[in-house]
Amino acid sequence: MTLFSGKTILIIGASSGIGHALALHLQEQGATLITAGRRQPEGVQSQHFTWDVSQPAGDTFATLPDTLHGLVYCPGTINLKPFQRLQPDDYQTDLQINVLGAVDAIKAAFTALKKPKNASVVLFSTVAAKVGMGLHSSVSVAKSAVEGLAKSLASEFAPYQIRVNALAPSLTDTPLAVNLLEGERRDAANKRHPLGRVGQPEDIAAMAAFLLSDQATWITGQVIGVDGGMGTLK
Repeated sequence: MTLFSGKTILIIGASSGIGHALALHLQEQGATLITAGRRQPEGVQSQHFTWDVSQPAGDTFATLPDTLHGLVYCPGTINLKPFQRLQPDDYQTDLQINVLGAVDAIKAAFTALKKPKNASVVLFSTVAAKVGMGLHSSVSVAKSAVEGLAKSLASEFAPYQIRVNALAPSLTDTPLAVNLLEGERRDAANKRHPLGRVGQPEDIAAMAAFLLSDQATWITGQVIGVDGGMGTLK
C-alpha cells in the first residue's frame, strides 16, 4: 500500500511549480486528487474546479466530496517594487491571491476536513516574512498574514484534529520566478543561499507531502523554512 492510498487531497494551484510537483508526487503515492485553478494540471488525474484565485470563489466548491484528508493552497505572487512605487492595488492583489483565496478555499473545505479526524492544511509563506528584504513589502505583508492565519486556524481547528502549517520557501525555480533567475541572476541567487543553490519545486513539495502524511500527525501551528538556510544562516 502506498503512503496516500485512500486519501483525498485538494490542491489549489497544481498546474505549475510547487503545486504541480506536489500533485505528481501524491498521485504516485496513491492519493485521490482534487485540483482547482485556471486550468487542469498536465499529467495529473483529478477532479478539477476552474477558479481564478484573484476572484472570490463563490460557489466554485459546491460539489466537493464529503471527506477531505488534506488541503494545500499554493498560489503566490512575486511583486518586487520599491515601496514608493507600490500602490494600494498592489497590496490588495497580493492579499487576495495569497490570503483571501486561502480563506475561501478553507471555508469551502472545512466540513469535509472535519470528517477524517486527521486532516492537514498546508499554506505557503516566504522567507521574506522572516528576513527583511528590500522591495518585498507587498508580498511580505501578504505572506505574514498567511503565517498569522495558519497559527490562528491551527489553534481553532485543533479540537477537530485538523492540523494547519505553513511552509516558508526561499527563491524557488518555478515559472513565477523565471524573471529572477535569468542569466547571471541565477548565479547570484544561488550564491545568496548557504547551500549554494535556489530551491527546486520538488524540495518544497517533499515537505508539503510530509505534512499531509500520517507521519506528521503531531505537527501543527508551525511555519517551517525550506529555504536552503537563508532564513537562519549567514
